[in-house]
Amino acid sequence: MASRASSERGAARGHAEIPSLPRLGTTWYGRGTRYWLRRARLAFGLLVAAAFLVFFALSLYGGFTSQWSPTARTASNWVQAAGSCVAVVWGWLKQRRDHRAGLLDPPSPADSLAAMSAHKTRAPGLSVTGRGLVLVLAPVMPIVAAWCVGWFVAYATVREYPSEVGARRWLEVHNGQSSTS
Repeated sequence: MASRASSERGAARGHAEIPSLPRLGTTWYGRGTRYWLRRARLAFGLLVAAAFLVFFALSLYGGFTSQWSPTARTASNWVQAAGSCVAVVWGWLKQRRDHRAGLLDPPSPADSLAAMSAHKTRAPGLSVTGRGLVLVLAPVMPIVAAWCVGWFVAYATVREYPSEVGARRWLEVHNGQSSTS
């Protein structure tokens, strides 16, 4: 007879199985090399997305202002630069506030998976709606991109995601331990 897997042995003793989280799998529990590689991959993906977004925003803005007079273009560029500096900080603060709120009321593993599923079904419709919105936002697109960059950087540099905290609490409750997080 083959030996049982460690997860089966834990379940036989009344211990809950480590829940799988979106983008992290079960690596969040041990926080080993595989976990940090997944986090690095996520951060790299956000970096690439931010680079594409900034390139697109600056190209769109450049095309929008290419027919303006040099004086108007210079004034607009200065307004964009100042607005972008403010927007990066605003995006950072927005994500950090959302993160703090998420840590105070973290989602359970089932809620995390449901949110990921809901996002996947909503994304196609939002992308079609966003195409028209981009044309309206062309004059301020660098500021929008700067806000997104601030949000992306703040998201990628958190110590622990709310879904990890929620999964850890869920695991403690289902294993009969007291909550320490």
